Amino acid sequence: MLELYDQIEAAAAAIRAQWDHKPLAGIILGTGLGNLASEIENPVAIEYPDIPHFPRSTATSHRGRLVCGTLAGQPIVAMEGRFHQYEGYPLKQITLPVRVFKALGAELLIVSQAVGGMNPLYAAGDVMIIDDQINLMGDNPLVGVNDDRLGPRFPDMCAPYTPELIEAGLAIARREDFVAHRGVTVAVTGPNLETRAEYRFLRGIGADVVGMSTVPEVIV
Repeated sequence: MLELYDQIEAAAAAIRAQWDHKPLAGIILGTGLGNLASEIENPVAIEYPDIPHFPRSTATSHRGRLVCGTLAGQPIVAMEGRFHQYEGYPLKQITLPVRVFKALGAELLIVSQAVGGMNPLYAAGDVMIIDDQINLMGDNPLVGVNDDRLGPRFPDMCAPYTPELIEAGLAIARREDFVAHRGVTVAVTGPNLETRAEYRFLRGIGADVVGMSTVPEVIV
């Protein structure tokens, strides 16, 4: 864990060498949302292999680059392609980019993912804004020796998602007249989809949707 700090600093330095700005937010573009990167103004695209210690994105439709620039007038950095446990990466490596966002000065983390809906009130294509999460990945990115420079040993997770941003997202959905739910996501390892018994179990413990990412990134 102690060497993780040096990896973060090296990655942040490589990004600053090409884009020397402080981002307001770091954005992780999930499956199907990569096109949002085309909306970024004055973009500087950095391929993951050019960023020290960044993994390589192997998932279909995940382009594998970091796009820096402005979105709606605000400086941001956006991952066009994320990493997954089922690709063979440990959670510490999967969550490295989030720590790099913080090192660059980002104050917000915006995450998205494609998920399977289990709540019977949800329909295919609906949007759900996450207000809580369940980790069933069998691992945690914080396991190991703690480096106080990266955060506390026992972070409070009673409210991992900012209530004000949740309400803002729901308000935008109402204004733009599209369906947006508010619910709980559960993360599993994958890559196989769940059995019917697993869906019943996950629904029974309070999850509305199930996915294979996002939860570890939010933990750190």
